[in-house]
Amino acid sequence: MRILNSTIAISLAAVLGVNSAQAAGLPQLDPSTFSSQLIWLAITFITLYVLMAKVALPKIGDVLEERQRKIDDNLAKAEELKSQADAASVAYEKSLSEARAKAHDAIREVKDEALAEAHKRQSAQNAQLQAKISESEQAISKARDEALAGIKDVATDVATSAVEKLIGEAPKDGSVASAIEAALKDRA
Repeated sequence: MRILNSTIAISLAAVLGVNSAQAAGLPQLDPSTFSSQLIWLAITFITLYVLMAKVALPKIGDVLEERQRKIDDNLAKAEELKSQADAASVAYEKSLSEARAKAHDAIREVKDEALAEAHKRQSAQNAQLQAKISESEQAISKARDEALAGIKDVATDVATSAVEKLIGEAPKDGSVASAIEAALKDRA
């Protein structure tokens, strides 16, 4: 409805020859009011400029500076935390390598102790075996000497019996024993 009334008013003004801007209800386009409009434009512009320059822009600048300061602080904290993390990582790697070195040393020490214990046991067993071998050799030597002594007696008896059967009389005890001794010395 309002549009229809405006259209009718414009048409009527055109027919009557009235300025169309005035007729349409647009006073800002009326040249008679340009000077007051320019004055008010200047006053409004200067007022808005002063308000923006003195109130709004400093507040916006303060907010931007605060924001930048927080960003810089956060970056500084992040850098500090990164350096701390790097230091902790280096300390961790160092302690890990030290622990590995200690573990290798402990393993080497245990191996050395086990090897020393094995050598000690082997030496003890070797000593026991040497003692048993020595005892066995002595027992064998003793048994051989006893066997040889028994062989001498048996050989003397056999030789005396054989000579007695062959010649019919018994030989002297010393002659048969010395002959057997000479034969045994030749064999040994």
